[in-house]
Amino acid sequence: MKERSVLWRKKPVLETDMSEVLASLRKLPPEQEAIRRKCFHPSGKFVEFPEEEIEQSIPERFYKIARKYPSNIAVNATDCVLTYAALNAAGNRVARAILNRCEQKEKLVALFLDHGPQAITAILGVLKTGNICVPIDPSLPPARIMSILEESRPSLIVTNESNSIEALRLHQQQTDILNLDTIDPDSSDEELGRGISPNAFSFILYTSGSTGVPKGIVQTHINVLHSIMNYTNYLHLCADDRLTLLYSFAVMGGVQDTFSALLNGASLHPLNLKSDGLSSLATWLAATRATIYHSVPTVFRHFASALIGDEKFPELRIIKLIGETLSHQDVELYKTKFSSHCVVMNCLSSTETGVMTCYFMDKSTILSGSPVPLGYAVDGKELMLLDDNGSNVASNQVGEIAVKSCYLSPGYWQRPDLTTMAFSAASNTGQRVFRTGNLGYMEPDGRLEHHGRKDFLVKLRGHRIETQEIELALLDHPGVREAAVVAYERHAQKNLGAYWVPRRYPPPAVSDLRRFLNGRLPDYMVPSVFLMLKALPLTPNGKLDRGALPEPGEKRPELSTEYTGPTQEIEKSLVSIWEEALDVWPVGIHDNFFELGGHSLTATQLIAQVIQQFQVELPLESLFQSPTVAEMATVITVHKGKMLCEEEMDRILSELESMSDEEARKLIAK
Repeated sequence: MKERSVLWRKKPVLETDMSEVLASLRKLPPEQEAIRRKCFHPSGKFVEFPEEEIEQSIPERFYKIARKYPSNIAVNATDCVLTYAALNAAGNRVARAILNRCEQKEKLVALFLDHGPQAITAILGVLKTGNICVPIDPSLPPARIMSILEESRPSLIVTNESNSIEALRLHQQQTDILNLDTIDPDSSDEELGRGISPNAFSFILYTSGSTGVPKGIVQTHINVLHSIMNYTNYLHLCADDRLTLLYSFAVMGGVQDTFSALLNGASLHPLNLKSDGLSSLATWLAATRATIYHSVPTVFRHFASALIGDEKFPELRIIKLIGETLSHQDVELYKTKFSSHCVVMNCLSSTETGVMTCYFMDKSTILSGSPVPLGYAVDGKELMLLDDNGSNVASNQVGEIAVKSCYLSPGYWQRPDLTTMAFSAASNTGQRVFRTGNLGYMEPDGRLEHHGRKDFLVKLRGHRIETQEIELALLDHPGVREAAVVAYERHAQKNLGAYWVPRRYPPPAVSDLRRFLNGRLPDYMVPSVFLMLKALPLTPNGKLDRGALPEPGEKRPELSTEYTGPTQEIEKSLVSIWEEALDVWPVGIHDNFFELGGHSLTATQLIAQVIQQFQVELPLESLFQSPTVAEMATVITVHKGKMLCEEEMDRILSELESMSDEEARKLIAK
């Protein structure tokens, strides 16, 4: 990758007041500017991150900060506290140990360490050597770890005593292993002084691939620094801030949180949600006096829903939620559970692009429409909405969100095919374009609204459906805390399945949820199956893991009506028809066909079977008017009786025609 030249003159970094900061940033609508002012740190110690500062390596910026704030706490964990001076020295010792095993630059060094200070020190050590950091979360399934190691083929694996046995079991025979616990604490901690290009690769971060195989997304030093620059200047980050680290260090959210703190003199507070759980999050957040909270909406939803009202977070000024669609329910949780000086920030981000948009909300923010806005493009990122052919859509149309910038990932490690598919060059600008796979709508003032994922679009019975719209509608139900909607296929027929987590117990009945959605969505968008779960499955970084959702079963859902079995022969036959058509067992005689998951197509099939088995002529409307087995049995009985009466009348009329008038009068009188 060609190195950029510095086209501006360096200027001294000075403490700046709020008006200068606002003037230097992209102009936002007045209401957004007003909310942003609330999130500036009250200490007034903010130091602007100037644009020319991104033209260096991450370790170079860190070293300047460590010299400026040597006694500030850099990492504050329950079992370890490191000042900037101590962290810098420890990072140098790790770097020298790595160079003893891997002298060349730009080699891949994998980290196999738990969430905590040692992992942060190791990341810093790898970057100081000029090598490429490949962080791997040890809590991932072994098969996934093996897949990452097989594709990346690192020159060195850095681990510690507690993970060394597993690392030895999983690593490839030709890969060397460095145990951090064996490094001599008295070894040299002098600076290495290795020149590292801003455009050199810094990280390879592995995310889920569409084929089930993880894909490595390359990051450069300058791209990470550009993201930190925007984060710093937009949120007024300063040395008095305390940032949470809830994300795994192996994902982009973890990288961003780590260096947003460490490149500004702030303190970083890691918490391992996998081992410590969400139950301790409120107590921990209060104890750390955190000022910046950052997680995916699902984690925030669990955490905030459990708050009872007497928890206090007096210094928390920013809640940043990113990585999933934000619901109105999430914003209401913020409004009811957090202080008035705290601000919520919604963002659109991806590992390939970094943060693309931001939208600030406070307690006076009124949201209209279903999706919470993604907001406005950040500095250095230009948003576009494209159609399937890559052309810009009309101003009032939904299109695929694409971002144009010179601060995008170089692409996918060892996957030029994927890189070519996802990235393209922007003509005559030196920038590149990345298609995000997200659908969006742009307001006239540039505000972006999210309309789901392109790959979550479902074509069902001739209708184009965005499953996110159903999820958001379901989340509006007061008894639903989490929801996910997917398309599934059974017996060559595609249906919608809704997975939901109740807000309280006893939970609402499925019939209640179905009626709720029927009042908000067209019938073809109401899921056939509703499956209640104790919790939705999550990926290691807290996002919904759709691939881990259980297959929709054939079990009868929880309805508002109690199960009643058939007693009459006609009811038993109808129950069999119902169960076969709906693929649900058992069906009670008072169960509503549509509440069991029936729709217009299965209704047509069911009526055809009823007509064939009972030899009655029934219109399709009869199922809508009599949607239970008991009601349908009555309809069939009435029709059968009517048919018998008509047959008897035909017989009598036939006899009358062959009689004399006197005989006919006697028969009628009789």
